[in-house]
Amino acid sequence: MSVAGCWGSWKYQRVESGKLIPMEPPRIAYFPDSFHEVNGVAHTSRNFQAYAERHGLPFLCVRASAGPHTARQVAAQVGELRTLDLRRSPLAVRMEKDLQFDPLFWRHGEEISRQLLAFQPDIIHITGPSELGIFGAYFAWKHGVRLAASWHTNLHEYSARRLAWLSRMMPGDSGSRMEEGVEAVSLAAIVRFYSLAKVLFAPNEELCAMLERRTGKPCHLMQRGVDTQLFSPTRRTRSDADQTLVLGYVGRLSIEKNVALLIRIERELEALGVAGIRFNIIGHGDEEEELRRELHAAHFAGVLRGEPLAAGYADMDVLVFPSHTDTFGNVVLEALASGVPALVTPDGGPKFIVRDGETGFVVPDEGFAQAIATLAADRSRLKRMGQAARAYALGCSWDAVFSRVYQAYGFARVAALAEAS
Repeated sequence: MSVAGCWGSWKYQRVESGKLIPMEPPRIAYFPDSFHEVNGVAHTSRNFQAYAERHGLPFLCVRASAGPHTARQVAAQVGELRTLDLRRSPLAVRMEKDLQFDPLFWRHGEEISRQLLAFQPDIIHITGPSELGIFGAYFAWKHGVRLAASWHTNLHEYSARRLAWLSRMMPGDSGSRMEEGVEAVSLAAIVRFYSLAKVLFAPNEELCAMLERRTGKPCHLMQRGVDTQLFSPTRRTRSDADQTLVLGYVGRLSIEKNVALLIRIERELEALGVAGIRFNIIGHGDEEEELRRELHAAHFAGVLRGEPLAAGYADMDVLVFPSHTDTFGNVVLEALASGVPALVTPDGGPKFIVRDGETGFVVPDEGFAQAIATLAADRSRLKRMGQAARAYALGCSWDAVFSRVYQAYGFARVAALAEAS
């Protein structure tokens, strides 16, 4: 028995006894860790819901409201799309500037169960071990629904980075050993949670291989797409006569994003005699105060969305993204779509997006300043890289990304049918 997903018509088929048997598209109940916030999971989740709505696919999105004081839970239905927004309690714990975990979220259990029974999903899809992810895994077990889980964030690395304040005070290499131990224990716990799923997704091949090896479950790519009409070089507002080299950063200003490297880069560029450099920093987070204090030439735009964000990208000359922990790097793809080459580290997912030497550079921390100096001295190469970046991004669409996800769902459903028979 095999399955094929027919892109466009959404008529899934399985081959049985030499005949094509039509299958309806799977009914997906999606429990994202983030939806309304400003981060990669939320961005992907909003595009996933929009994709299902565009194609009239049966889709239930269960998510937490943007803040702990939203008036009430809200359920809505438009065609085959259903949404359930659930209020967090005032006791929700702040995990990051716009991320929370509500220990009292279980009070919504009855409403979630009622919505699931009415929707009758074929697959429940979770995105991590948040209160939403725990709920999704529980109800998949309770209602006998197959569970899918997508890996979006390297939480084990985040947990180790958050202990840097303590490890720096420890003698010798005991601090680094402690961080390694915390990372290993965290990874083991997270992998155990993901092992509950029947099918897994991850944003790059490296993570897929790790999950398959450690869980024994099949893992499929769930990459990220980009809106190339919104993010475009045509959004640029700077004059061609402006010779300032604008180095951009977009994302959370937090320790796990390695944003302290921006300070080091500025100092090293000054030492190399590279003048006319300015940072344009878009985002917020706990490290903002230090960056404002230490950077000599920087504009802090705060959080931007839509056309202002697109213009922010297009007005950059180079995106500097020093994170070692990102599983994909939405902002890197958005920069490329804007005709802006990117500098990324050899760790995590962004290195799979950037073509080294063609659409940017993949360099270790100590190589960022020299790479920028090279581009500052050769503006024609910088222009060619921007053109190549735009050309690459034009081949990345959200429809292509989620089409592959639904094909993987189709394989999961056929596997369930085979198990049942």
